[in-house]
Amino acid sequence: MLEFCAAGLAAQNFAVAPSLRRHVEALSSEEMEGRRAGTAGERMAARYLYDALRDAGVLMLTDSLGQDFRITDDAGDIRSQNIVGIVEGSDPQLREEYIVVGAHYDHLGTHTLTVDGEPVVQLYPGADANASGVAMLIELARMTAQYKGLLRRSVLFVGFGAGEQGMAGSWYFANRAFEQIRQVKAMVDLDCLGRSGEDHPLSCFSQLSRRDLDYILDQTARESVVTLPVVIPAPGLSSDYLPFYERQIPVFLFTTGPTREHRTIKDTPRLVDALAMEAACNYLYHFLMTVSGIDEISSADADPAARSNRADKVYTVAECDVRPQFFHSNERHFLQSWVYKYLKYPREAIERNLQGQVLVSFIIEKDGSVTDVTVEHGIDELLDDEAVRVVEVSPKWIPGQIKGVKVRTRIVIPVEFRLK
Repeated sequence: MLEFCAAGLAAQNFAVAPSLRRHVEALSSEEMEGRRAGTAGERMAARYLYDALRDAGVLMLTDSLGQDFRITDDAGDIRSQNIVGIVEGSDPQLREEYIVVGAHYDHLGTHTLTVDGEPVVQLYPGADANASGVAMLIELARMTAQYKGLLRRSVLFVGFGAGEQGMAGSWYFANRAFEQIRQVKAMVDLDCLGRSGEDHPLSCFSQLSRRDLDYILDQTARESVVTLPVVIPAPGLSSDYLPFYERQIPVFLFTTGPTREHRTIKDTPRLVDALAMEAACNYLYHFLMTVSGIDEISSADADPAARSNRADKVYTVAECDVRPQFFHSNERHFLQSWVYKYLKYPREAIERNLQGQVLVSFIIEKDGSVTDVTVEHGIDELLDDEAVRVVEVSPKWIPGQIKGVKVRTRIVIPVEFRLK
């Protein structure tokens, strides 16, 4: 039987609450002993993160032992590690630029008290701080890897070790370990994301101008998101964004803020709101796709030169105030109602059992016509040519707009060929 599988472009609502809770519970368990930097518990957390990212479809750039480094404090040398993986971008011009999504996975460990002459070990679970951020990192990586064909820039997913030791892991990554640091165009920091309610809304801090930040947030809000962040002028906690901030890399800290239980033995998984985390994770997926898609991590109208080049420039969908539409709907509708309706599986491709995903880009001109249809990532000429053929004969679209002006817009779609 022959069957086509339509690939969703942005899978707007990922049901990840159970997975998020499972990650938080695992990282906060007694087995990991509070994940103090340099301990067996921290190394166990690092291995957990490595396995989870690998299973999520992320290409790992370190082995399970991580990116090793050492720091010295009053107690002597501490050995820790960063866990690093990548989801590569699809744009030939931008895939060598990077967005770092990071979260530190260590915490405070344990503390021994003497009660009635007997030693009592207290565990600092660190469910909100920062098992919640690591859980979000894992599921965000899974979403991104699933739809990696939509990324323009490459995304590095990094678990920082020794975050409670002066952000040592993120400092080491930004200043010593990653040779292409000048190609990092933005850093998204995930820290303390387990709470909800009026006192603990999803919040965003960035050093970008409010105009530039609002541009990115507005573009993200156009997607199917059920929560929106509150912009805060200053973060309520120091975190792993700081070494990137010092290098003048645009940073975005997402947090629900520190709580009364922060850095205490009461920071347990019981207090974590997994459904709120799910909503935040879905928002962050669209935010990441937006940041990956814009040409510069700033508004399109940041300077007069950008405005003067508008006439000839080709924009991304994320940059448009009004995105291009196919019969008053989006790219998903184009795939389902046009591409998969008229796509013909070449007989020779069936005989050779050829299948997979062809990544096709094209430009919607100001008059709505489709031009410059290009295979960005192919499988075989038989399938590549068929994908191009169907897109080239597309009816006219409604063109995208910026500030009320029609613009040329580049779109990338994944065309799936599947045999069943």
